[in-house]
Amino acid sequence: CNMSIEMGARIGFVAPDQKTLDWLEGRTAAPQGENWKQACQDWLAMRSDADSQFDREIRIDARVIEPQISWGTGPDQTSGVTGHVPSSGDERLAKSLDYMGLTAGQALAGTAIDRVFIGACTNSRLSDLELAAEVVKGRRVASNVEAWVVPGSRAVADAAETLGLDVVFREAGFQWREPGCSMCVGANGDIGKPGQRVVSTSNRNFVGRQGPGVRTHLASPATAAASAIAGYVTSAKGLLS
Repeated sequence: CNMSIEMGARIGFVAPDQKTLDWLEGRTAAPQGENWKQACQDWLAMRSDADSQFDREIRIDARVIEPQISWGTGPDQTSGVTGHVPSSGDERLAKSLDYMGLTAGQALAGTAIDRVFIGACTNSRLSDLELAAEVVKGRRVASNVEAWVVPGSRAVADAAETLGLDVVFREAGFQWREPGCSMCVGANGDIGKPGQRVVSTSNRNFVGRQGPGVRTHLASPATAAASAIAGYVTSAKGLLS
């Protein structure tokens, strides 16, 4: 839902299912007793009618999608981690490549990086941190990389620390930072230096978002974690059990 807004939608909505209800049940702000049963009925009714007609339907089999990473200055300028920058395109492509310091047709895997940021509301949930910790456990951040983990909320930070994830990240060479927006939007002075290349799990990567001249590649927590260990853009394939 967050990302639909980031891409220009006026509203983003994902119909709840039983998995959603199982996750919510018993949590601090969730309804209790009979109120819970009624709430579940109401929430499950919040979906499109079975015979609804739409202008366009898009179906994606996520099982066949390679981990993605952006090469340009918008989430739409993206390729598989083992893919390449487009070899030809319009004026926007040229401007993006000039800002990012990349060349047309260049392979993304193996591109040297300076920083890794695992954070933001969309990609620093507890499940994200668990996955990233699995990638880095028993490994060390490359000497050329400064790596940060910023939990998505205080509740996420507390839960992660209870599980000892903060220790896993620290032992791997990550900085375990206080929860907040941080480098996602360059908040509180958390920015990179001009020309630095950052693999980031944040929402957007427009020009200057993480600091003047900072080159941001959007990626998943697993890809960001693997890249921090390698010192360059790479997939987490082979590092996850």
